[in-house]
Amino acid sequence: MSKAKRLNEMMMMVNRKKRFTVGELAQEFGVSKRTVLRDLQELSELGVPLYSETGPHGGYQVLNERILPPIAFSENEAISIFFAIHALRHYMSLPFDAQYDSIKKKFYLNLAGDIRETIDSMKDRVDFYTAYEQKDEIPFLRVLLEAAVQQNVLLIKYETNDTTSERTIQPIGIYANQGKWYCPAYCFLREDYRMFRCDRIMFAEHDENTVPIDLSEINLKNRFSVLTRPRETLELSVELTTKGVERYGSLTWPYLELHVREDGSGILRGGIAPKDIDFFSDFFISFGREAVIQKPSELIERTKKTLFEMVNQYAQNEDSSSTDD
Repeated sequence: MSKAKRLNEMMMMVNRKKRFTVGELAQEFGVSKRTVLRDLQELSELGVPLYSETGPHGGYQVLNERILPPIAFSENEAISIFFAIHALRHYMSLPFDAQYDSIKKKFYLNLAGDIRETIDSMKDRVDFYTAYEQKDEIPFLRVLLEAAVQQNVLLIKYETNDTTSERTIQPIGIYANQGKWYCPAYCFLREDYRMFRCDRIMFAEHDENTVPIDLSEINLKNRFSVLTRPRETLELSVELTTKGVERYGSLTWPYLELHVREDGSGILRGGIAPKDIDFFSDFFISFGREAVIQKPSELIERTKKTLFEMVNQYAQNEDSSSTDD
């Protein structure tokens, strides 16, 4: 039996038995105990959660985690999975225990040599770009996700506008958009649904004192339907050229809806909170001539001011260059 086949069968066996000794494995696979110890070390490096106990009744056991048995993938399937994993590299934080580098090591390094060569030749030819996550690592993504799945209530500390408040929330789910993680949730303080930025959650733990509400019919697909508009909103209307519509793409913001015409142009309508004026000003400036803000006037004025400051900045640079000459 080849070493690769022995490791695969050993992985399935230890996952099935949960508790075993080196002698049992040596007898099962017809190898020495020293070989079994080396194999167990390799399985541990591949991520099999092994735990050893000494003494007359000692041995090895697999911790309370499931290890998937080996799955046969075609070459195209393996390449597709690699690039799906590759796209995760832009996110510093993921709601899973294993991060991108760990997943890549376990998957990529155990592929056949010719498939790795094929992937290497493709890496500089195909890519999936997304906005980079700018914030430091977000430690509570897994907690938020588990609470959403199990419909648990969390006690969190939430930081916004340089103030920190305690909230009791029941998450609907988490999703990434433009390099940031968001968590729509029911807020027991506001007695309504709210959207939380995950990087602003400073602390999160299970709240056993608050009775959960039934959110089984609410998920990420209909998350915006339950969000109540802020008490104060400004009506937004932005004309987009065909290129502007393409640039806007599949972005989804609460209370905003894109209407696309037959010629490919469109108009973005909805409501925005006054506190988001600066964000949307910078956002639409990045569209250049492909977006024209029609309203609100506050957003138009803010955009004008930003553009005027940019023109002055370049004018000062020109004056400085002339002086140097």
